[in-house]
Parts: sequence; structure tokens; C-alpha cells
Amino acid sequence: MSAQPSDPLGVLQRIRNAPPRPRPGERCEMCDELVSDEHEHVVNAESRSLMCTCRGCWMLFSSEGAGGSRYRAVPDRYAVVDGFTMSGGTWDSFQIPVSVAFFFHNSSLERVTAFYPSPAGATESLLELDAWDKLVAANPILETLIADVEAFLVRVGDENQEAFVVPIDACYELVGHVRRLWRGFDGGREAKDALDQFFSDVRARCR
Repeated sequence: MSAQPSDPLGVLQRIRNAPPRPRPGERCEMCDELVSDEHEHVVNAESRSLMCTCRGCWMLFSSEGAGGSRYRAVPDRYAVVDGFTMSGGTWDSFQIPVSVAFFFHNSSLERVTAFYPSPAGATESLLELDAWDKLVAANPILETLIADVEAFLVRVGDENQEAFVVPIDACYELVGHVRRLWRGFDGGREAKDALDQFFSDVRARCR
């Protein structure tokens, strides 16, 4: 006898026999091809969203201008900004209340924008153009940032400062860590450990 729709055993059997549904990110968001945990991303510049893609779809948008003004492939460049220094006054002019921030050129707004990770996600900070121009003048590598898909990542501390050019999806990853792990007023030990590990991984990728 075939199981009726209301038969609990029949329902369980159909669930057991059904093919597993992929988790978000396991399939390319352009062609629906299966992708591994380590996969490429494409930025939708209009919606400011990341799309998980297979290698083939990523390559379609890896050439300059291939995706028009909408889609851009996220590159894999990780680079240390050698000799980076920034005065406390310059950092204060960015109006960033924490020790970590990232900057990128938003082609939709036609300007550089600054964000810092927070318990609420990526929080935008007002950016004075003069301060950014001075930073670029002191660090010429910033002139090579690819709009929408590469970022200038900075971490300042009482004893040292460090800065990197990273893919924009690395910044999304950082924001996710902070938002998920933040506890209390100052973030808590777990969030700080995750931040240290994140920057350790960035340094390793630069090497």
C-alpha cells in the first residue's frame, strides 16, 4: 500500500529519500553550478552585494569592463602597505571610533567610502576628502585600488599600525566575525581573538 500524504511514516520516508538541498553559497548564484567552500565572488555594484560564483562565471567578469557598470569580479590580491604610518589626528579626522576600518571606492557614489565593523554590521563613517587625498599621497599603492572590489584595510593601536590592500570580500568576512561574536561594551575576548586571527591570516596571505 502506498503511503498517504497524512501518514507520518510516509512523510519521513519521502524526506529521507529526497536529495539534500545545498546550503547557501554551495551553488554559483549565476549558473547554479556546485561550488566548494573556497570559491570566488562577484560584486553587484548596484546593490552592493556579494555573489558566490564558480570559477567560470568569475572569469567572465575578471576583465576590466566585462560586466559593464554592474558586475565586477573580486580579485585575490593581498598586499602589505609598506612603511604605513598615520597620525592620530588623521585617524580622528575619519571619525572612526574603533581601531579597524576599511576604505574603498564606491563607483555608484563616485567617491571613497569608509566603514568599520560593529555589532550592527558595517557602519559607515563620514570621510573628509582632504584627509583621504593626504593618505593616498603618502601611500601611492592606494592609487591602484580597483573600485568596488578592493579595499584599504587599516588597524591602529597604541604601539603599532598596519595596513593592507585586500579583496572586498575579506572585509565582509571581518564584519561578519565582529557582528557574530561581539559581546558587551568592548566586544569581549572571543571577538578580540577572532580579530587577531583574522589579521594573522591576512598577513599570511600577503606572504
